[in-house]
Amino acid sequence: MTYLTELPARGVIEVAGEDRVSFLQGLVSNDVEQVAPGHAVWAGLLTPQGKYLADFFILTGGGTLLLDCERSQIPTLVPKLSRFRLRAKVTVAARDDLRVGAAWGDTAPASGIVAPDPRLPKAGWRLISALPLAANASPNDWDRHRLALALPDGTRDLEVDKTVLLEAGFDDLGGISWTKGCYMGQELTARTKYRGLLKRRLVPVILAPGTQDTDLPEPGTPVLDDGVEVGTIRSSRDGIGLAVIRLDAIGKPLSAMGKRLTAGWPAWATAPHSTPETSA
Repeated sequence: MTYLTELPARGVIEVAGEDRVSFLQGLVSNDVEQVAPGHAVWAGLLTPQGKYLADFFILTGGGTLLLDCERSQIPTLVPKLSRFRLRAKVTVAARDDLRVGAAWGDTAPASGIVAPDPRLPKAGWRLISALPLAANASPNDWDRHRLALALPDGTRDLEVDKTVLLEAGFDDLGGISWTKGCYMGQELTARTKYRGLLKRRLVPVILAPGTQDTDLPEPGTPVLDDGVEVGTIRSSRDGIGLAVIRLDAIGKPLSAMGKRLTAGWPAWATAPHSTPETSA
């Protein structure tokens, strides 16, 4: 069975014009030249200091690039991207007429602009459509699915002007090209990888067995190791979630607001040391 839902919290920015690929190529973390019909790219937009600003899926349709991004970020992303146009023959505009959806399960949706989610095969497909989607699932169903896979969801899990991409698994999930050349924030991203500077990581957390409450604490709640703060809760649903945790605390008994937690590495992650996994 295939599940399909519209994602009202997502919107679309269109990047058009003959310089659209080279324009984005110098700004984002991944190789925009790899975008093709049926093949999306996931990329991050960073500050010059290498800190997270936004991330999006880049799809193509009708000779333009379409950015599947957080709807709440569109009013700031459009002018921010537009400022970098200089003499490039490119336009940047919100496409309020387009809808974003996600599908997962057995087969790809048959209509709309569809591409596999480039992060993990189990994640399913991303799609953009001008028509209402024939949904048979809810955004909450998608949220449970992506949390079970330990996939980050924009600013719910990453902190603007603070997170570096390797903390959020962008390397393991194919969100960074190490061969395409320079982009904004590349220097810190490369230095973090090659000098082993990572000190914390966004990892899955679950409530420890025997915990009575079925919900994780609110986002931003400190995570403690024997009373010492070692991280913060990010997004969660139905007892599974993500948290930013110091590397030396992953795998230890943790707590947040008095609730006992277990934190580990997702199966897709390259862990610097062996710790229990809590996610598929």
